[in-house]
Amino acid sequence: MTIVEQKDWTRGGLHFRDVTITVPFDHFGRSREAASASVNLPDTLSVFARIIATEADSRKPYLVYLQGGPGVEAPRPGIAGGPGGWVKRALEEFQVIMLDQRGTGKSSPIGSVDGAITGLDTVGADPAAIAEALSYFRADSIVEDAEILRGHLGADTWSLLGQSFGGFTTLRYISAHSSALNEVFFTGGLPAIGLDPATVYGRTWEGMIRKSEQYYTAFPGDREKMRRLVELASVGEGLALPGGGRATPERIRLLGHFLGASDGPEKLHYLLDSDFGSAAFRHDLAASLPFSGRNPLYAVIHESCWADGTVTNWAARRAMPDAVREDPTLLAGEHAGPESLHEDPELTPFAEVAEIVAARQWPGLYDVDALRAASVRGAAAVYFEDAYVPVEYSLATAEHLSGVHPWVTNEYEHNGLRADGYRVFDRLIGLARG
Repeated sequence: MTIVEQKDWTRGGLHFRDVTITVPFDHFGRSREAASASVNLPDTLSVFARIIATEADSRKPYLVYLQGGPGVEAPRPGIAGGPGGWVKRALEEFQVIMLDQRGTGKSSPIGSVDGAITGLDTVGADPAAIAEALSYFRADSIVEDAEILRGHLGADTWSLLGQSFGGFTTLRYISAHSSALNEVFFTGGLPAIGLDPATVYGRTWEGMIRKSEQYYTAFPGDREKMRRLVELASVGEGLALPGGGRATPERIRLLGHFLGASDGPEKLHYLLDSDFGSAAFRHDLAASLPFSGRNPLYAVIHESCWADGTVTNWAARRAMPDAVREDPTLLAGEHAGPESLHEDPELTPFAEVAEIVAARQWPGLYDVDALRAASVRGAAAVYFEDAYVPVEYSLATAEHLSGVHPWVTNEYEHNGLRADGYRVFDRLIGLARG
């Protein structure tokens, strides 16, 4: 491990330390097998973390924030804060580490420029080689990166707060390194263990049907607007978007991701209230679609975060109910499909890669015996109406974690930590500590 850069600075009464380290690209020795198949993988990656504290030389314990996604960097100061934010509550007793997971933000980011994939220059242009490389960007590798950072900071143990996919990563952390953990907190992030991802997506489709119908009850004129938008997207190659992108009906359906957040229905309503022929609408529509070139890993390896020893094979599409196929006004959430990769010019370079990723047999992520043996204490916010992480699977997983207390609530949607962060995190701390 090498320290690439370290910088300290102060703003708004808070103290920040930026740390960039190098970590092995392959923590598990799998690259030897890849090398035998003539796949040239990098030796190392850079991993960036920003440490926030209320004192210049703080001795408070560390809390690592593991961001949702996958493929999205940690929030920056001011974005996750505010008077009601979870960061404010955390800083009362922790130093907060905002970790950019590998491939995101300032941690050797993966992207595309002018039709070429960036961030994996040593791999070359072969889609199979790129797909192999991207298999090293899952929760198992993220956890090992974090362990190297913990060693660099000299922390015997630290605590974790995992939002959504960050909770999946937290569960992997408990499975692999429970002795490194003091407390763990989950918000909408207790995944299913050992299931075909299509089984999980089948339940999320059922939830999205309910949320779609609830939305049209609240905004009765919007069903016809959505139908008209789908008709526009059905013509030719789809609805033209800024930057050369386009949207066909299945991509339009992904606007349902708004319904997974407490403030989302209003955002979707205001989008549909716009003039569909205006430039403003086309720009707003492009910005509203969940899978884009801004965070390509989110689209390419999204389903793999559910793959605990399984093949994904476009699980969300396999699980789509006939009722949804027949009614384009029934909306989708995080139901990734091939269309986003073909209709966004920045994602097009990843289209063939994503097909190979979808056919991959993934190794297991969780050791149930290790989870049951772990003594780490914690708490988990399980949202009863969560659009993305079904409550029944979260509670089944919680049964394996004797020290983690679930808090099942219908008071919040999947974005509870963002919507009411101080209260949510304060409640979890209280539950964890009895």
